[in-house]
Amino acid sequence: LQMMAFFAVAEIANRDIPGTGNEHVGDFRNGYLDFGWDKLSDDTKLRKRAVELNNGRAAMMGILGLITHEGLGVSILPGGYLPGQ
Repeated sequence: LQMMAFFAVAEIANRDIPGTGNEHVGDFRNGYLDFGWDKLSDDTKLRKRAVELNNGRAAMMGILGLITHEGLGVSILPGGYLPGQ
């Protein structure tokens, strides 16, 4: 219940509000968080967004590898430790 309330508040606080500088899908700055994004050139913004997408894809592949190895019963951790066993 507490988590659901937190998620609801976070969604309301970070929703896409027209006129607050949202430049692209997933831009949740909503006028409060900036971190210097507006001062960057368009090429730098595009490069940083591409780097962030690639990092996300790499993280998803890493998690998929961990899930696959756990499902096969093959440990990739030192000492042959398998979580849940």
